[in-house]
Amino acid sequence: MNLSKIAFSLFFLFFFSITNAQDDLFKDLDTDTIPKKEIETAAFKGLQVCNMQSTKLAAKGEWYVLISHRFGDVNKGLDNFFGLDEAMTKIGGIYGVADWLSLSLSRHRNNKTYEFAAKYKFANQEVDGFPVAIVGYNTMDIRSDKFAVLYPDAKFNHRLAYSTQLLVSRKFSEKFSLEIAPIWIHKNLYDGILDQKDLLLLGTGARYKIAKRMSVNLEYAARVNLPEGSTSTYHNPLSLGLDIETGGHVFQMVFSSSQPMNDVTAFSNSTGRWDGKKKFYLYSFFLPLGRRITRPRCALCPSRDLGP
Repeated sequence: MNLSKIAFSLFFLFFFSITNAQDDLFKDLDTDTIPKKEIETAAFKGLQVCNMQSTKLAAKGEWYVLISHRFGDVNKGLDNFFGLDEAMTKIGGIYGVADWLSLSLSRHRNNKTYEFAAKYKFANQEVDGFPVAIVGYNTMDIRSDKFAVLYPDAKFNHRLAYSTQLLVSRKFSEKFSLEIAPIWIHKNLYDGILDQKDLLLLGTGARYKIAKRMSVNLEYAARVNLPEGSTSTYHNPLSLGLDIETGGHVFQMVFSSSQPMNDVTAFSNSTGRWDGKKKFYLYSFFLPLGRRITRPRCALCPSRDLGP
């Protein structure tokens, strides 16, 4: 069975479990008063699963500084020092406008891209209540490289690309969480042979807690609208990650078949494969340093308040 079929099987199993979990919710609707539900927390510890966003948002008034490195092909060994010679960098920030809304801006080495993003929550998973958390996520990429040299007839509009994601997650237990994410990619400039203007993917991500402060993440996105007879050299992105909580930080180490970190390219232009013959990349870390504006906090330990 190939990975695409596995992704779709997980999709149907996921929503079958949601249907069963709604029984308690319908029972509550039959009563005159519905008690306030407790929100299920920490389905995912990081803001991202691997490449995909998780359903976790920055809290209101909280800043995150993002510093990420994704090294090159580790299969080359000492020729590129196991990818260190080909590292890509992402630097950015996230601000929690409200508990249900966060905005972010990041700069990527890939095509000198600036990525603007908005993440917004539609619903929380509740204990013995609503069965899933639902979050929307949108990005807009702007290329700032020497575009006119490469494409002299191109206009500014051709520098733009977009992604839209609907993130649906469920925390099944203290150890296991699952997320399903339909993803739509749109490019104003694309290669008509290897690439396409609009791409639809079905992403699946999972987290399994293996220790008190450590979890393993697995993520796969299947392209579902490739044209018949496609000769694209790109592949469905597959990633394996490790989350380590360290005093308020979440340190992530990720092996991925996609080196770029902006969502548009990560999902639509993955050049690596996990068959031992092609490239796969090491994503060194994803380090959020958060600080609330409303209450002073330790700069290195954002989960600890310093006082009222």
